[in-house]
Amino acid sequence: MGQNTSHIYTPSKHFVSAATIVLNDQKELLLIKGPMRGWEMPGGIVEEGESLKDAAIRETKEESGIDIEVLKFCGVFQNVNKSICNTLFLAEPIGGKLTTSPESLEVGFFPIEQALKMITIDNFRKRIEYCLDSSKQPFYVEF
Repeated sequence: MGQNTSHIYTPSKHFVSAATIVLNDQKELLLIKGPMRGWEMPGGIVEEGESLKDAAIRETKEESGIDIEVLKFCGVFQNVNKSICNTLFLAEPIGGKLTTSPESLEVGFFPIEQALKMITIDNFRKRIEYCLDSSKQPFYVEF
C-alpha cells in the first residue's frame, strides 16, 4: 500500500517563556527597562534542552546581572493568539550586581507600589500582583 503523503503532520509552534518576580530583603522588586516594552520583570524564551527554572535564572542574570534562587513556581499566563506560554517564578537575589544589557537599558530594585506604577503594560502588572498574592497560586490565566 502506498503512503498518502498529502497530510504531513506539522506540530503547532508554541513559545514558552520564563520570568521572575525577584524580591529583595527590603521587599523591593527587581525590574528591567526593555527597549520596546518599558519597565518589566526579567525573563525570556526558554531554549531547547533547558528547564523552565534554569531559563528563569539565566534570563534574570543576562538582563539584570543578578544571581537568583527560585523560591517557587507561581503560575502561567497564556497569550492564546500569539501561542506564548509565560511561566512565572518567585525568586530572591543571592549575588551578582545590577548591570544593564542590550535587553535592559536600566535595571534596579524598587518598592513594590512604585514598581507597579512604573510598569505600563497592564498584563505585566497583573502577573506581578498574582505572583505576590499566594492565595491566587497556582494560577492559569488566558488572554
